[in-house]
Amino acid sequence: MWLLLAFIAVPLIEIGLFIQVGDLIGLWPTLAIVVITAVIGTWMVRTQGALAMGQLRRSFSDLDDPTEPLAHGAMILFSGALLLTPGFFTDAIGFALLVPAVRHAVFAFIRKRVHVQRFDMGPNGPRHPNDPQTPHTPDIIDADYYEVGDDQPDTKGASGWSTKH
Repeated sequence: MWLLLAFIAVPLIEIGLFIQVGDLIGLWPTLAIVVITAVIGTWMVRTQGALAMGQLRRSFSDLDDPTEPLAHGAMILFSGALLLTPGFFTDAIGFALLVPAVRHAVFAFIRKRVHVQRFDMGPNGPRHPNDPQTPHTPDIIDADYYEVGDDQPDTKGASGWSTKH
């Protein structure tokens, strides 16, 4: 229901703003503002997106919770879509989402309302910390093997690991 209201309200707001701004400054300056905000917004999305990707890579390499960098990346992507959409209202929301403090506030607002089930990453892969069924034996290695012997076909370029040289 909220999505339907947004699809109805946003274009009406944009049309009203276009009429008001066009009446104040004229057609060509209004169109120039729309094009300039799209160009500046695209540049800002690229720079903010690169920073968000760096934070995401860092959280993966440190085995930290990637939730916040992923949310920031999604908000930057959404702001890019809003900035490429012609209009003053969507540009205002898009530019606001490019400000890290605004993204932090939006993330905190969403985090209070969404419950995420956590899992731990480690040498054994993902596991639920409270699951008694989860094996905690780091000495098990999952691998495919075969025995090397006289019945195996001779391979070219023997590696030294087999019995045939």
